[in-house]
This record gives sequence, structure tokens and C-alpha cells, in this order.
Amino acid sequence: MIKLGVNIDHVATLRQARRTWEPDPVWAAVEAHLGGADGITVHLREDRRHIQDADVERLRESTQIKLNLEMAATEEMLGIACRLRPEMAMLVPEGRQEITTEGGLDIIGREGWLKEVVARLNEAGILSSVFIDPEPAQVAAAARIGARVCEIHTGPYAHAFHAKGRDENAEAVVAELEKIRVASELVQQAGMGFNAGHALTYYNVQPVARLPGLRELHIGHSIVSRAVFTGLREAVREMKRLMREAFGSS
Repeated sequence: MIKLGVNIDHVATLRQARRTWEPDPVWAAVEAHLGGADGITVHLREDRRHIQDADVERLRESTQIKLNLEMAATEEMLGIACRLRPEMAMLVPEGRQEITTEGGLDIIGREGWLKEVVARLNEAGILSSVFIDPEPAQVAAAARIGARVCEIHTGPYAHAFHAKGRDENAEAVVAELEKIRVASELVQQAGMGFNAGHALTYYNVQPVARLPGLRELHIGHSIVSRAVFTGLREAVREMKRLMREAFGSS
């Protein structure tokens, strides 16, 4: 059964807007769990714009479901991951000026260092994941560095879906989804796990959720946005319902 990892970064974004103590990301993780989330995702950025070190430490202590730590491939972040030992660590690119992650990790350009990072994560007993664009060359590089999971970047698909009037049959949407499908097959052929995420919403999630072999979807902004009106538990439940519906029809 396909699983859902809920990214709670934007709960921390709201808190940091006032530099206060609420809303609490740990509380959000509990609510997401009660709503049916299979995992919690947080991105500890180098500039600490939302999630803070103390949040990750508290989540590691209290979270009863899988914790996925998104992180840049730096010595600092590697040290934090190896100390706290989340169930999974996902290596992502990071830019100081970006609002959110804008593209996949360029493994080819940093293959030697990333291979060392992945090896150290594996030695610490942490499932290693990489966030990459749906490009065959990047999938091959992910396999060479020893990554155990590839999360395929769904942003271009999501943006095409929105630009084309939410028509999943539009040519541009079909083309972007096909890139993800082809990459997913290569990921699985290489013996790595296939996850996906970025910019997925209640409206565009099902075509992705129907892709064969998909293990997990990681979704944050859309769920937290819905939660403003419905509460986090209900927002998670609705996303899980859509995913299961799509999975059952694939």
C-alpha cells in the first residue's frame, strides 16, 4: 500500500513569522499521525528559516512513525543526521534565495562527495534517499553513489497540471508524467525504492499515485493549507483517501 509522509515545515514557517512558540511542529506531527500519516518529513535548512534544531530533536524523541530528515549534503547536516538517526535522510539541493526547493539534486556534479555522504548515512543505519529530477542520467548516478531510495521531483508535472486547467489529459501534463514514469522504472530496475513529491495537491495527486511501484508520496504545503480550514487530522485523512483510491485503481 502506498504511504504518505507529511511535511510539516510550513507549521514552523507560521511560528517563525512571530518568533514565538506556536504552532508547535511536534503537535502537528501528532495530529498528522492521528490523521493517518505514515511518516513525518522536515527540512532542516542551513539558514534555519522554519524548522529549528530543537524541533528535530523533539521529533526524534516523540514521533512514533517514520521521521524523514531533508537536508543539504553538508558536513554539519551529516553530523546532525548521524547523531539523531532519523529513519530516513533525503539529500536535497538548497539555495538561500529560493522560496522552496526549485529542482532536483545534481548528483553527477558532486558524485564523489555524495557517495561519501551516502556511505556515512548507511553506516549510521539511516535509509539514504536523494531528491532528483526525472532524468535517466541522475537515476544512474544515484545508483552509483549507493542511494537506497530516489524521490522523483514532481514539480514540473504539478505546474503543467495547473497551467493547463487541471486537465490530466493535456499534452504537457501527460509528457511530464511520462518522464516521471520512465524515471521510476529505471529507479526500480536499479534496485532502489521509488518515492515522489513536490507541489502535489488534492487535485493533481492521483495520476502520480497510480504509477506502478510507488512506495511513498511526501506532501506538505497543500495539506497544511487545507488544515487551516479543516484541521490537520482531516486534511491528512482526505489526502490518504485520494491516494488509496488511486492506488486501488492502478
